[in-house]
Amino acid sequence: MNDHASSTHANPGGNGKHRGPADVPCFDPTAYGMGPDDFVTDMTENAAITHHAMELGGQALAYTATAGHLVTVDPSSSQPNAKIFYVAFTKDGASAQERPVTFFYNGGPGSSSVFVLLGSFAPKRIKTSMPGFTPPAPYTLEDNPDSLLDRSDLVFVNPVGTGYSAAIAPHHNRDFWGVDQDADSLKQFVKRYLTANDRWNSPKFLYGESYGTARSCVLAYHLHEDGVDLNGITLQSSILDYTQSGNPVGALPTAAADAWYHDRLGVSPKPEDLQAFVAQVAQFARTDYRAALAKFPDPKNAAIAATLKTLSQYTGIDTQTLSSWNLDVAAYDSRGNSLFLTTLLKDKGVALGSYDGRVTAIDTGIAGKVDPNAGGNDPTMTAVTGVYTAMWNSYLNEQLKFRSNSSFTDLNDQAFQNWNFSHIDPTGAQKGVDAQGNVILYTAGDLAAVMALNPDLRVLSANGFYDFVTPFYQTVIDLQKMPLADQKVRNNLSARFYPSGHMVYLDNASRTALTADLAKLYQSAVADRPAVARIRALQRMRAMSTMQH
Repeated sequence: MNDHASSTHANPGGNGKHRGPADVPCFDPTAYGMGPDDFVTDMTENAAITHHAMELGGQALAYTATAGHLVTVDPSSSQPNAKIFYVAFTKDGASAQERPVTFFYNGGPGSSSVFVLLGSFAPKRIKTSMPGFTPPAPYTLEDNPDSLLDRSDLVFVNPVGTGYSAAIAPHHNRDFWGVDQDADSLKQFVKRYLTANDRWNSPKFLYGESYGTARSCVLAYHLHEDGVDLNGITLQSSILDYTQSGNPVGALPTAAADAWYHDRLGVSPKPEDLQAFVAQVAQFARTDYRAALAKFPDPKNAAIAATLKTLSQYTGIDTQTLSSWNLDVAAYDSRGNSLFLTTLLKDKGVALGSYDGRVTAIDTGIAGKVDPNAGGNDPTMTAVTGVYTAMWNSYLNEQLKFRSNSSFTDLNDQAFQNWNFSHIDPTGAQKGVDAQGNVILYTAGDLAAVMALNPDLRVLSANGFYDFVTPFYQTVIDLQKMPLADQKVRNNLSARFYPSGHMVYLDNASRTALTADLAKLYQSAVADRPAVARIRALQRMRAMSTMQH
């Protein structure tokens, strides 16, 4: 189905009466199983097509929404192997040659794209009470003044085992649940979308969140190897080196930001500028704190005592407690509870959210004994899960006019539990698991490789200050250590930080600021005509090389 061929000249007044083609609803009777051994036999590329209008940046914008499936194929046999569910928003009347197209996905692994779709840059967004708890229904879905639709067409992709995406027999869902398998699957989806919608020559962008950032690094390299070169990548809330997960040096500035927000610092007066403060803490983290961690415990070491005092001031945790943690602010107890997040406001009976430290939830009685790693029990997820689930089903069924008997899978724990973290990097090295089966996934090397091979590729790294899951300073460390020596190419990488959490866009001011930074990314990538021409030439050369082999 060609999205642009379906476009219409909608009434810019947005009163629901549109000239041109009528909406095309879709009912999909296929049963989508999300288990590891599930599959479907139906190979229909179905879609609901609806026409809309909104005002964006003071201008009337008419657009077409397409919600449905594209069928991907096994590249060696060209036989269908998966039905991938997606939602695309395309600006009506735009030239496909000049119009960027951006592919969005969340992470997990095992997450659908519903979170980034309804929270970030689509034409509609949910209204939440972040960082407070969003009360039960009725909820509000509103036009999104921070939508990127004026900059790019937007395609939200649900990997196999999420949403309504499933393997096609004789394949099974588990066949796609792995680092390289997942990247190859999404590569096939991108190629299918470009073909189905005549978008091969459009500027192309990726936007991944959380595990989606690791996915983007691998996917970008796989796309390049298959003749598809990108203009830009956004890495939001990165995890590029799993060996550094839980690194206290990378986590300390986030702990300090949380203490700053909740007025628990031992620093007086309280610093006014959060960004300047966390930069100061980062300097301490990579010097005195790193040294003290290596030498602790050493009761005769005066430097450790001085460091412990400063650490207490920065985190709001007393020195005795920090000593019992061996100075490790990223430590967890045996049940998977973060010691810092459950201790900072323990006197108030609440714990901080790991995804957004501004968010708190009751941590006494039975609430304090619920597994924090089960479902949406983290305070941040608890604050928004209800509104996401309700509004997504309402939006998909009533406004996008796609209906199904199957349950839409927002988060699939089975995918995560069965995920194969094995990964062969561009050098042929194993960067996924060690000999004992421990996850050692490292994908910053894939990003470095594709940036070196495509020196016009722009990359934006975006992080929230209050994110304890993928701490912003750990992202800085990972990118600094990335094996990319050419300074000119490194200049294509920019990093931005926001007073928000893991889902940066849930904070209104942060989403607006991120939108402005993304506008700069698109402008620099697309307005640089020689760079666009070089990317297209590189794509043609790679495609020809692939065909010859």
